[in-house]
Amino acid sequence: MYPLAVAIPQARALRLPLSRDQLMLLMAAVNEVFLGVDIYLAHSISGTITAREWIPIVFGPCAGIVLLLAGLIALRRRPAATILATTVFVLSIGVGLLGAYYHFVRAILPNAPVGERVSIDLLVWAPPLLGPLTFALVGVLGISAAWIEDPVDSGTLLLPAGRRLHMPYSKTRAFLFLVGLGTLATVISSVLDHARTGFANPWLWIPTVAGVLGTILPVTAAALDRPRRADMIVMLAAFLVLAAVGVVGTVLHILENLTSQGTILGERFVRGAPFLAPMLFSNMGALGLIAMLDPREVPR
Repeated sequence: MYPLAVAIPQARALRLPLSRDQLMLLMAAVNEVFLGVDIYLAHSISGTITAREWIPIVFGPCAGIVLLLAGLIALRRRPAATILATTVFVLSIGVGLLGAYYHFVRAILPNAPVGERVSIDLLVWAPPLLGPLTFALVGVLGISAAWIEDPVDSGTLLLPAGRRLHMPYSKTRAFLFLVGLGTLATVISSVLDHARTGFANPWLWIPTVAGVLGTILPVTAAALDRPRRADMIVMLAAFLVLAAVGVVGTVLHILENLTSQGTILGERFVRGAPFLAPMLFSNMGALGLIAMLDPREVPR
């Protein structure tokens, strides 16, 4: 399935220097780096970063660099590069799950009476439970992109020594499922973050609605054996909206952090509205657009 060509038949004439999977791997490397930077800013709020809080901060940029090196190695030794990238992605999944566990522990009161150990207020004000899982999402996406699918859209991945792994879905459908799940995690984190303001600003509902659509549409499209052209057009529009919402949200968060005189104060950017957080919407929109590209390993 070539979703973009289903939505826009003229897209079959589109020629890109990189294949869909190569673009997905490049996005994974960039995501690892920015996740490290974003987590550094988030963990700096307390004024002291503990030893375990340094794990994602250090891992993110290191993983991004190794993945870029793997991309260069792939030009001559694809199998070795694939194994190297897969190792990084497996570690990324582990970092994400470990971080989610630590955040969950921070969101509960183990010594409180039964029924008061977990509450909505705790979940709203605690570290974002789903935030670390972004590492896990990048890991799963990366592993899916690293291995060649042959034949295209068969769901059969080529493994070392000529072995084959038969998956229940094609790469394209798997990508769409993962983008939907990633958007779901993004919108939940956004809702919990905006809940601290009580949604006093009605504009805060825009990313919520966009995130819900960005979750439902790709998951629905991936579940269909033969999605219609109208389905693909609406999904394409949803991804473009997600990308726009992220950019606008980032601008608004930056403006919120400026002083009344319009000057930049570093402390406000650390403790104020997280200016990188809205870019998660743009990130998911971009991943969705990439998932809609030609599934062939080498575009013709």
